[in-house]
Amino acid sequence: MKKILIAILMMAPLSLCAQKFAHFNTADIIPNMKEYTTAMEEIQAMQKQYEDDMKLMQDELQKKSEEYQKEQANLLENVRQRREQELNDLYTRLQQSYQDNQAALQKAQAEKMNAITEKVLAVVKKVGEAGGYVYIVDTSSGVIPFINSTLSTDITDQLKKELGIQ
Repeated sequence: MKKILIAILMMAPLSLCAQKFAHFNTADIIPNMKEYTTAMEEIQAMQKQYEDDMKLMQDELQKKSEEYQKEQANLLENVRQRREQELNDLYTRLQQSYQDNQAALQKAQAEKMNAITEKVLAVVKKVGEAGGYVYIVDTSSGVIPFINSTLSTDITDQLKKELGIQ
């Protein structure tokens, strides 16, 4: 029993040395992915459409406001109140559209980035299992205080290859 215990204690440091560690940099991977480029183009197109819609609404509000200013002195009280309410409603609709558009953009961006991140993490897991790594750390987060590059393998290029990035 004593010999087994001594053998285990002697092998423990060897097993610690045999552990493999790796690191990668998502900031060097994600912007080079086709999916990222496509997602950014889609989001920019969406943003452009929202901006165009907002411009049309602003132009309509401006036009109606100018018309109201010109005719205001000659309008009956009930017509004037109705036109003011119409302008207020249009302004409220403009504000609500802006908020809705911003929320939709943020949601679309989050969904697209989550899909990209999940793909990268799946490849990290695949490479980690194939390489027998104990830990794989993303160095782009800035949270890692120190990585000894002689004891840790940089697998960024390997991940790029798996993702089809040149």
